[in-house]
Amino acid sequence: MIEELLPECVVTVEAHGQDETGHTPLFPEEEAAVARAVAKRRREFTVVRSCARRAMAKLGVPPQAVLPGERGAPVWPDGLAGSMTHCDGYCAAALVRAADLASLGIDAEPDGPLPEGVLAAVALPAEAERLARLAADHPGVHWDRLLFSAKESVYKAWFPLTGRWLDFSEADIRIAVDPADPRRGTLLATLLVPGPLVGGRPVTAFAGRWSARRGLVASAVTVPHG
Repeated sequence: MIEELLPECVVTVEAHGQDETGHTPLFPEEEAAVARAVAKRRREFTVVRSCARRAMAKLGVPPQAVLPGERGAPVWPDGLAGSMTHCDGYCAAALVRAADLASLGIDAEPDGPLPEGVLAAVALPAEAERLARLAADHPGVHWDRLLFSAKESVYKAWFPLTGRWLDFSEADIRIAVDPADPRRGTLLATLLVPGPLVGGRPVTAFAGRWSARRGLVASAVTVPHG
């Protein structure tokens, strides 16, 4: 599901369901990071890192620990950029050589409505208006949840480049629908604060893709060099 949203230079590994059987064990330093976590957190932490190591293998990189760094962002081995996501019954990791992309972010969420009050905290007024039009034209997708997913993907691509927090209100996301398939499309996030410098040039917007199927909404954002 995530693979179809990303360019060919990115490798992805997904895991469906709750079973940890067949997944690689945690490194000792990873075990220490979740020593006091609840069972659900430990399971997702373990499975998504197993996905990450299988993605490393696809790139010919030896398996290594992926520890949570500042604000929980994964710390990738030198020479790699990546992103991970997990929700109930689904985990995925996406990796790329840092020479091929400056950054990327992925996110998957259950294809259901956001909890009461969350949309008001997430959406700009203009975004909420656009979501209402999308819902009227294409009622088969939970657009509020997709907007949340897109904002998460944007943040995951933003943070490795800046080391700074990006509030939900600091990126204006436009979601476009594929005319041939209303359950997939593109997204464009215009940054409302100064963006990172990539290749000596300021980034003012992040572009990506989305899809809604198999009970999930998923989004992915990539930031090219230059």
